[in-house]
Amino acid sequence: MANIEEINDSSFENAVLNSAQIVVVDFWAPWCGPCRKLAPVLEQIQNEFIETIKVVKIDVDKNPQKAKEYGIASLPSVLIFKDKEVKEVMVGMMPKSAIISNIKKYL
Repeated sequence: MANIEEINDSSFENAVLNSAQIVVVDFWAPWCGPCRKLAPVLEQIQNEFIETIKVVKIDVDKNPQKAKEYGIASLPSVLIFKDKEVKEVMVGMMPKSAIISNIKKYL
């Protein structure tokens, strides 16, 4: 069972932009109820696609630089990165099937 890696502003480039895998980034905050509900869904997705994607999360309260850089205005916001670029932006609580559908576009 894979745990979702928690990253920060300084580790973002290495963990996300320099990754050879597709990276799903969960911009979240501990006080955000929908963020807490989404976390186990993202863990399931990480486990199902462990060979092809990486899921990471970044706390926007502790890491405002990347949240600002990527225009995060609502939580949760989930961004899909491939080849150093944002390919998808998903805002709010989404069903697992919708997240998977967006990931599969880039596999």
